[in-house]
Amino acid sequence: MENAQMLVAYSSARSLLGGIGRTTLYALIDAGEIQRVKIGNRAFVTARSITDYVERLSATPEVATHVAA
Repeated sequence: MENAQMLVAYSSARSLLGGIGRTTLYALIDAGEIQRVKIGNRAFVTARSITDYVERLSATPEVATHVAA
């Protein structure tokens, strides 16, 4: 197992995704673009789902569209 962080707090995920807002992050989670996991009362997103999402955006030659809330 790697020493990399596997779970990312929402605030850190927003920063990693270019400083997107809470509403946009929640919309990405609701759309299934970013994976959310819960441990007790805390919610996180997986680092892998963030990486996968950015790779999908990078692979698409078109301009990424905003996910409406």
